[in-house]
Amino acid sequence: EVQLVESGGGLVQPGGSLRLSCVASGFAFSSYDMRWVRQAPGKGLERVSIIYRGDYSTYYADSVKGRFTISRDRAANTLYLQMNHLKTEDTGVYYCATGGYYSALYPGGSGIWGQGTQVTVSS
Repeated sequence: EVQLVESGGGLVQPGGSLRLSCVASGFAFSSYDMRWVRQAPGKGLERVSIIYRGDYSTYYADSVKGRFTISRDRAANTLYLQMNHLKTEDTGVYYCATGGYYSALYPGGSGIWGQGTQVTVSS
């Protein structure tokens, strides 16, 4: 079964931190570019961060640059997103998916998508 399963979301106060995980199974994880995409309440999907296969080069949206760090563990088939100095505008559902910068920003497009994990930043 081809699957991506996110975890690590929750409720956190502004300025706090969370670490999201995404476990891959059923496909060759190391052969795929991987990304985090989020959807704020009432908003569209937003490209957050990408880590490419091979050289592990990265991309970050301007809104999260300097605060978030993407990484991947080949042996564990796992993608991570370390989120520091969280802001209320970071609230939303966070999805992991295969694909790079030009991959479609909707699950019906290209790539494999997880079910999402909720992140709520509120005081």
